Formats: sequence, structure tokens, C-alpha cells
Amino acid sequence: MNPHCRILATGHAVPSRVLTNADLESMVDTNDTWIVERTGIRQRHIAEPGSALSDLAADAANQALAKAKVNAEDIDLIIVGTVTADMKFPSLACLVQEKIGANNAAAFDLSAACSGFLYGLHLADSLIQTSGYQHVLVIAAEMLSSMVNWQDRNTCVLFGDGAGAAVIGAAQDDKGILSTYMKSDGRHHGLLYNPGGSQLPLCHELVDSNEATIHMEGREVFRHAVVSMTDALHEALKRAQIAPEALDLLIPHQANIRIIEGIGKRFKIDSEKVYVNVDRFGNTSAASIPIALNEALENGRIQPGDVVGLVTFGAGLTWSSSIIRF
Repeated sequence: MNPHCRILATGHAVPSRVLTNADLESMVDTNDTWIVERTGIRQRHIAEPGSALSDLAADAANQALAKAKVNAEDIDLIIVGTVTADMKFPSLACLVQEKIGANNAAAFDLSAACSGFLYGLHLADSLIQTSGYQHVLVIAAEMLSSMVNWQDRNTCVLFGDGAGAAVIGAAQDDKGILSTYMKSDGRHHGLLYNPGGSQLPLCHELVDSNEATIHMEGREVFRHAVVSMTDALHEALKRAQIAPEALDLLIPHQANIRIIEGIGKRFKIDSEKVYVNVDRFGNTSAASIPIALNEALENGRIQPGDVVGLVTFGAGLTWSSSIIRF
């Protein structure tokens, strides 16, 4: 199968501040053992109050551009997956465009929660094939610490901040994006959401009551995540005509170690072929996949010719996947 597009390079950035489980013990009724056993998370990176997510996104983007040896002026399109942009409008993509100097690009955000990066990858692949774009910059960036209820021990232990980016260009050989898949089911939107918006405008009373924060039905989200990610990976493998055992590495969404292990077992993929960094970053939502992907490339877990599976699940509900030959 000959791909149309490929990932030229990646980058990622996280805040310097690290919040450990021990730190959380002094903030909320929890402990390290409880967190690790249920999630696999030991620490997460948290932005300082007042920080701009666009700075993290621009940092990740500049890293990817430098590695790809592509000038910012040569980017045709910027797609940013995020639910925690600097402001309601303009888009985070436009703010990043200014910061990196990509003055010839169109730019927009997409909202697919944790599926944002793979939704963006699907769009980039399609647009390069159909619209004559040469280089598309796909970024996923989240600052979920800005909407976490730090008094809710069931959710505040889960999330971290960060950004990841990839420069996408046309494939020149058999290496590149072999398949993409995305799907959603809005009937289950109430399982994971943040209510602040036009229906419930932000005000002091809403903020003070902690209502304008992440609300999650943990058990139901877990169940849907395993089922949906299984569906997504199965479909992407089928479209790419790749058997699960042919994957050299699987990079699942880094939300919970139990979900990650569950997906690996369902496809009978050896644990050493499943990439895990949830212990160090927590759930960075849309940024999860590109952060892990960049790490895997930098530390040699992905070698030329390797076939890599990416799969994710998020609020919406949304889920998505991709198979890539590097």
C-alpha cells in the first residue's frame, strides 16, 4: 500500500513544573499507591498560572520545523487540536501562526478532546491529497490544569499539560501514513465534559462553585474507551492491510495504564511493543499521542521501516487511529 503523506518530523514541549503524587497528597485526600494502582501515573507537568498555551504549542512546532528543515513561511496550513486555547477567539492556531512566523498559512483549531491530534492528522492527509498543500503543521496542545477541580480527587490526579507537533508532507516512497480513521458518538457526551460555554456562560459564581471544571463518569468512560479504541485500531489495521502482529510499536492515548494494557492484550501485542509514558506525563489529552510519538522517535523506539499504530479516545465521545510506516 503506497501512502500519500508522511510525517516529516515531530516535536513536543511541556511546562518545567512537575507535580508528583506526593505533592497531591498534601492538596487532596489521595495517596501515591491509590493513584499508581488505578492509573499508572506518578507525576505530571503543570503550567504556572497565567502561562500561555500558545507558547508551548509554538515551542513544539518550532522543534518539528527545525528537524524537518522546513521554513515556517513554507507551511500552507496549521491545524491545532485543543479544548483549552488561550482565549475563546481567535483560535490558538492563529496565535501560534504569529509566534512562529508562518505568515503564508491558513490556521484553525479543531475540538475533538483527546482525539484532536489524530483528527488533525486525518485532515492533513486528506488535504495534502486533494488541495495541493505541500506542508501542513498539525499541533495538539492542552492546559487541562486550567479546568481541573483541584478538590476532586477522582479527576485532579489524572491530567497534565503539554503540546506536541508534527510537520506533514507528501510521501516520496512507501513510507508514510497508511491509513486513518475517526469516529464519534455524541449520545454519550455527558460522560466527560466541561459545561462552561454559551449555554452556561462563565461568571464568578460558576467559577467559585467549581462547576466550570472537568466532569467525568470514570467507570463508563473507561468502558467506552476500551471498546472504542479497539474499534478504531481494528479499522485502521484493516484499511492499511496490516495484521496486529506486524506492528513494531503501538502508541495508545496515555490516559490510564489499565486502558493501555487492555488494548495491547485485546490485539495480543507484546507489552514491549506498547509505548507508555503516562507515568511521567499523565493524561495530556490531545497532546498525548504527539508527545509520546516524539519521545519514541527521539529515543530510538521507532526505526526506519517500522510500522507504528496510533489510537486514541476522548470526550464527545470521539475516537481515532492511524497506521504509519516510518
